[in-house]
Parts: sequence; structure tokens; C-alpha cells
Amino acid sequence: MATIERFEDLLVWKKGRLLTKEIYQALRSCHDMGFRDQIQRAAVSIISNIAEGFERGTRQEFLNYLFIAKGSAGEVRAQLYVALDVGYLNIEIFTSLNDLVTQCSKLLSSFIEKVKGGSRRGTQFKQVRKGDVFFERMLREHNMVRLPDGRVVSKEESPESL
Repeated sequence: MATIERFEDLLVWKKGRLLTKEIYQALRSCHDMGFRDQIQRAAVSIISNIAEGFERGTRQEFLNYLFIAKGSAGEVRAQLYVALDVGYLNIEIFTSLNDLVTQCSKLLSSFIEKVKGGSRRGTQFKQVRKGDVFFERMLREHNMVRLPDGRVVSKEESPESL
């Protein structure tokens, strides 16, 4: 399985982005600014927390932000019921948005379990090769080595060859 290097590649983030767009569109003519602002901010919070957690670098922080995103999905679901009950949304739009946010919640739950069980500790623990790959290849091609002190010498002059 390939390592995902960008949060934008996560299915759960893509689904959350779609949800956010649909929430904005469905409530663009809602005159209750307080309600509209709250549900929109909760939807944005889903994708924002996935992104922020992904970029934090440790599995534990990522998990924490995924749980916050899941909480925001619950908040959106609750507010959708309010929107239906007070007439801001009709039943068709409510059902569509509720299905979408429920999918986000399920994806988050599944992803949380995958991250919990993963063997990777996070990008801050990633082993980084030192040195320029191109430079190291050139050294090999010219039968040269880099010493621990940074000097470059021919393999015949290196301490290991003595």
C-alpha cells in the first residue's frame, strides 16, 4: 500500500470537502446568519481538522484531530435536524446532506481505526537519508567516498581501505 503524502488525497477529506460545498449551497439563501454560520463552520471544521492533524507529524496528534473532525461531523448532523425542523431545508436536501455527513462519520471511524493500528509513528520520526542523492551517485561512479567529517576522498584513500 502506498503512503499518502498529502491530506488532499484522503477519501475522507474529499468527502468532507464535498459536504462543505453542499452545505454552503443549500443554505446560501438562509437569512438566519447565526445558524448558517454555525453549520458552515462545523462543516469546514471537518476538513480543517483532518488537514491540520495530517500535517502535525505524529500519529497521536493526527488521531486527536481526526476525533475532533468526527465530533464536527456529529455537530453538522444535529444542525441538519434543526434546519429541517425549522424549515430551512426540505426533506430531499436534508436526506442528501445527512447521507453525506453520515458517510463522512463512517469514513472517519474507519480511518481512525486504521491509523490506530498502523505501524508508522508519524512523519517526524521518518528516517531521512542524509546527503544529496545525485552527489552520492556521482561519488560512487567516480570511485569516491564521503568521510564522516565531510571530506571526499577516493576509495583507495579512505580509512577502510588501509
